[in-house]
Amino acid sequence: MRIPRIFTAQALAGGSSLTLEAGPSQHLAKVLRMGPGAAVCLFDGSGSDFPATILTADKRAVTVALEQGQPGLAESPLRIHLGIGVSRGERMDWVVQKATELGVAAITPLYTERTEVRLRGEREARKLQHWQQITVSACEQSGRSCLPQVFAPETLPSWLDNCTDDQRLVLHHRAVALPSAAAPPASLSLLVGPEGGLSAAEIDAAEGAGFLPLALGPRVLRTETAPLAALAILQAHWGDMPLHG
Repeated sequence: MRIPRIFTAQALAGGSSLTLEAGPSQHLAKVLRMGPGAAVCLFDGSGSDFPATILTADKRAVTVALEQGQPGLAESPLRIHLGIGVSRGERMDWVVQKATELGVAAITPLYTERTEVRLRGEREARKLQHWQQITVSACEQSGRSCLPQVFAPETLPSWLDNCTDDQRLVLHHRAVALPSAAAPPASLSLLVGPEGGLSAAEIDAAEGAGFLPLALGPRVLRTETAPLAALAILQAHWGDMPLHG
């Protein structure tokens, strides 16, 4: 049986014991039906994995004993910040989950001219917490020990003003080859629009902010497909998913 990986917001230290939060405790005790003596692996998002053994388990709380921390799965050398237009339904959840699996370092949901979803106040806070929990689950599944940052939604102009990454790319129909570089960039911003794409004015604004246009072949990709295809290509080109012949 595969050893479950569990995220905890508590700072971990080898040789100590702790009681897990209600969510992870219920998952281990009620869903997986694990009891004392069972092995688990904990991580707190700092980059280390901590083998652990369950000491006590009931429906409300699970207590574990931690072994010494070990270096977790190495992060991609290419730090990608995905700026993605907020989309309807489960599309945004899908992008957040799969982008995390593909090694993205940060995600900012964006309000653009064609964004049909506008979140405000408490609704926005709940949605942000929901997306952050999706990254936790995706890291538990994929083996990542560092959580990508999910920032609060903001307007596209605001995001463009604050982009300082080495390489900046915007997806749209003007096809160009992936820029070549003497050395791979350390950081990259990738801008993808919502359903209906970015407007011509928004593309011009992005290019004015130093973004290069990038297209992904002849087919029209949905808003939940395009960023994932781009992330895979970028990781293969400059990151930790190289193609081997």
